[in-house]
Amino acid sequence: MPRWGMVIDLDKCVACQSCTAACRMENNTPIAGANQAAMGRAILWNEVLPFAEGEYPNVTETLIPRPCMHCDNPPCVNVCPVQATYQTDEGVVLINYERCIGCRFCTVACPYQARYFNWYAPEWPAPLKAHLNPDPEVAPRPRGVTEKCTFCVQRLRKAKEKAAAEGRPFSAADYVPACVETCPAHARYFGDLDDPKSLVAELAASPRAYRLQEEMGTQPKVYYLKAG
Repeated sequence: MPRWGMVIDLDKCVACQSCTAACRMENNTPIAGANQAAMGRAILWNEVLPFAEGEYPNVTETLIPRPCMHCDNPPCVNVCPVQATYQTDEGVVLINYERCIGCRFCTVACPYQARYFNWYAPEWPAPLKAHLNPDPEVAPRPRGVTEKCTFCVQRLRKAKEKAAAEGRPFSAADYVPACVETCPAHARYFGDLDDPKSLVAELAASPRAYRLQEEMGTQPKVYYLKAG
C-alpha cells in the first residue's frame, strides 16, 4: 500500500503560483471576490506564503508553497465530531462534504492553517465558468463546509481505472497532482514515501529535507528542501 507524499525544492521554486492556479482549476476552488477577500475569506487550497527569518535589520523573506500536509498523525481527524474528516489507507486526508457540519474544529486544530471554511455560495464570473472541472468528485462544494487540498485524489481514481482498463498494474508514476504537473520549475516531486527506490523517498531522506513544525508531532508528509 503506497503512502503518498510530496517534496518541494525551495531552491527551484520561483513563487510563480502556477501551482495555485492549477489547483484552483483542477478542484473547482471558489473565487471569493473583492468583498469576501477583504474579510479574509479567500479559499486557496495551495498557496505561496511569505515567511520572515532573522532579526531586524537583517531580515530575509522566504516564499514557501503550502498545500495540506496530509499528516500521518492529523489533528483535524482527531477533533472532527462527526468523522467528516478522515484518512485513507494510502495516507491522504480527505473530507466527506455531505457529513461536514461546518463546526470548524478541524480548522482550529490544523497548525498549518491549510483549511478554509466556505463562507459563501460558490460563484464564478461568467467568463471563468468554462474552466470548471466536470469531474463529479470535484463538483463545487456547498456553502458552510470546510475545504482543503486533497492531493487531487480524483486523479488517483482515474489512474487506477485507466491501468485496469489497459490490463496492467497501477504504477505510482501514473498519479500526479495538478500542482506537481504544472510547476514550470519542476520544484515539486510526488510519489510513494514508503518505496525506498522512489525519487520522493530519496529526497525526503536528504540532509536538505525538513518539515514544517515537526515539533507539533503531526508527522506531515510534505517535505521541503532548504534553499541555498
